Amino acid sequence: MRRICMLGTGLIGMFYTKALQEHRGRDKVTVAYSRSIERARKFAGEWAIPRATDNLEEAVAGSDSDVVMVGLPNYLHEAAVTAAARTGKAVLCTKPLGRNAEEARRMLDVVEKAGVFHAYLEDLVYTPKTLKALQAVRAGALGKVLWVRSRETHPGPHSDWFWNQELSGGGAIIDMGCHCIEIARNFIGKDIRPVEVSCWADTQVHPIEAEDHAVGLVKYENGAVGQFEVSWAFRGGMDLRDEVAGTEGTIWLNHWLRTGMEMFTAVGQGGYVAEKAEGSTGWLFPVGDEPSALGYTDMFADVLDALDTGRTPMETFYDGYVVNAIIDAAYRAAKSRRWEPVQLDLWRGRVGVPNVAALRDYDQDHYLIKEEKMPDGVAKLILRNKTTGQVIERRAT
Repeated sequence: MRRICMLGTGLIGMFYTKALQEHRGRDKVTVAYSRSIERARKFAGEWAIPRATDNLEEAVAGSDSDVVMVGLPNYLHEAAVTAAARTGKAVLCTKPLGRNAEEARRMLDVVEKAGVFHAYLEDLVYTPKTLKALQAVRAGALGKVLWVRSRETHPGPHSDWFWNQELSGGGAIIDMGCHCIEIARNFIGKDIRPVEVSCWADTQVHPIEAEDHAVGLVKYENGAVGQFEVSWAFRGGMDLRDEVAGTEGTIWLNHWLRTGMEMFTAVGQGGYVAEKAEGSTGWLFPVGDEPSALGYTDMFADVLDALDTGRTPMETFYDGYVVNAIIDAAYRAAKSRRWEPVQLDLWRGRVGVPNVAALRDYDQDHYLIKEEKMPDGVAKLILRNKTTGQVIERRAT
């Protein structure tokens, strides 16, 4: 059994604790920390946690835990990770790792120099649908992955600090783009280097300095592209969708909003519907098991099993650092309105990887561009001459 010190008693702390104590089973939260002792005690009471405190150093140093889980606002991550690493305990940190790549790199250096186990808690790469899709992609079902599109949109975050650019590090890009970027990295290959980013970002609705809407493209060394779409201006709930396109197939994933359960009520179901749901009447899309659907259950199974067996988890602080470096490039690109390089001082993946571009031979003289069955039942071939470059069409015999 792992005894966990939970730093943070907000929404993410609640989801983490719920996933651990109701799903994981053998691991328990033994310490609840909040900057407010009243919130810490209330949270501890709700979840039967033995100790509540508003002292960070005492929270992480106590002998009643061997894992420290950081579920605090972005601007508090570095101090919490540093304090936890000094204790020699395993350190798990929510997304994004830092407000920028420099901050994330310092946190990576801290845990590696301390020699402690570390994991980046990026739950959306652990959703059951994503894990199934990753298994198919790695088995070759889609051929070479060419393009990954990941979308997360909703009406905006739940706490004031998210809306403060200095405290959060940005707006919708750092809040949700971190999810989308890491989803794409997993499908494309985390050993493939991201090289440059193009991004549009704007503040369309809210009276804030940070962006509330953005679209970006991330180019990878092998020619693959990751696309992220994020918004705090989307109405109707939370929309989580991913698409993966390869040379031999396609996967579409719809994680939220259309949850597989649809219910109409004129009077309301009474209480909470789902994260970021905007109403409780009309057509609703409840979730059967929110921690599982959002990936928390499988995330903790991987992370804590890795800790128990001495292996590396699926997501580490290094992954968080790479994501932050891509986000930094996105912010630069949004300002410059041109492609900006991803600045990675530390790269642990492959170099000189081949391009995913695929030319398919039809015969000795031609490449096959496309084959299509026409209404008359005959297959039409579009071919390109290897020598002249001429494009022709031919009916298959």
